[in-house]
Amino acid sequence: MAAPGRRRPRSGFAGGRESMMKIATRQRWQTAVRAGQKRAGGRRFMVGRRPVPVVLGLAVVAASWLAIPVSASASAQGSPVVGHVYVNDNTAGRNTIGAFDRHADGTLTPEPGSPFTAGGAGTGAGLASQGALQISPDGRFLIAVDAGSNQVSVLRIGPGGSLRLVRDGVISSGGVLPVSVAVHGDLVYVANSGTGGSNYTGFRLTLNGRLRPIAGSAVTLPDSAQPGDVLFNGTGSKLAGTRVGTSMIDSFTVGRDGRLTAAPGSPFAGQGLGPFGSEFRPTNPDQLFVSNAHNVGTGSGTVSAFQVSANAALTPIGSSPFPDLQTAPCWVEISHDGRFLFTVNTGSGTISRYVIRHSGVLRLLGSTSVKSTGGVGAVDARLSPDGHFLYVDESKIGAVGAFAVHGGRLTELGSSPVSLPAGATPAGIVVT
Repeated sequence: MAAPGRRRPRSGFAGGRESMMKIATRQRWQTAVRAGQKRAGGRRFMVGRRPVPVVLGLAVVAASWLAIPVSASASAQGSPVVGHVYVNDNTAGRNTIGAFDRHADGTLTPEPGSPFTAGGAGTGAGLASQGALQISPDGRFLIAVDAGSNQVSVLRIGPGGSLRLVRDGVISSGGVLPVSVAVHGDLVYVANSGTGGSNYTGFRLTLNGRLRPIAGSAVTLPDSAQPGDVLFNGTGSKLAGTRVGTSMIDSFTVGRDGRLTAAPGSPFAGQGLGPFGSEFRPTNPDQLFVSNAHNVGTGSGTVSAFQVSANAALTPIGSSPFPDLQTAPCWVEISHDGRFLFTVNTGSGTISRYVIRHSGVLRLLGSTSVKSTGGVGAVDARLSPDGHFLYVDESKIGAVGAFAVHGGRLTELGSSPVSLPAGATPAGIVVT
């Protein structure tokens, strides 16, 4: 029934009124625009993400709606862009960041303009670390290590996913060979792993994207430590770091001034050789999980679980460490609901899957192979914000793998992997 005070439109053209066909066409067009991405006249546009060149392709698109059944038109549309995936290419000489549009179906397509200049230099070789690229909590900036020039870069994320180095965005890492970054609020810590400058160094991230060193924040490490990961817990009250070279784990409380206080007994002995990737449980900031990558023998990998006390002391949970049954479990990612843990087994080309019980005890579900030749050498992994997809650096072939996530199960997408720019030796990945 028509709303009070309004008349129903009539069919036909009498009196200059639009025909029902025109109205239906216009409604279908509006529905399509609201749905997300359209392709018209060879130009891609995203509603709400980039300026929309509607006028250019309007006539063509409107005509297509008249000529093609709605079902066929819908099936011809590409999956809408819902976010982006960024990878620290760690390219020799001028470092770059590879960028991809992330579609609703999990597939990736290169972002126009990718790769983007990071500002410093990469090494052109693997970094043996987790977290070489991070995103600020407000989603405005990327923070990337430039391991080849002992620097850290900050890049602004544009509305369409493009990247631009902020003014004065390249700064000394405070040590030698930066490999990992931790971010909580405006507080940033960098792990440096090189001889003569191995440490954890703190910075503040300003509103305009510049990093300011925190005086007295540096924690010096032995040259043999080879830190592989540094990370905050969910509240920012604790910070942990793995020493791959000496099989130790650092644990700190974080002061209001941003400086660190070592836990009594820190660094703690790892529960295996080469404690490597690590992750605090998203739903419990007092549970820490660490992969043990260098245990000797095929299928000897393990993952450790620790309870973190108020003073940051670490206590093993249950019968930790828990068997992985794979080789070289390195990179760790935990589902946002805290129920499942995934670890990338670089030596065996698989991803192990665990259930995390409330207590923190792990139960192995199995492992999923990374297809093609990229499996052995797969490295850093990161979940999409909705938790539906897992993206994995495949450093051996310079590509990014994509997996659909169904609880504790993984299925690699048919379009996976997607190649990175030539010369990329990927180290670190983030997903928006």
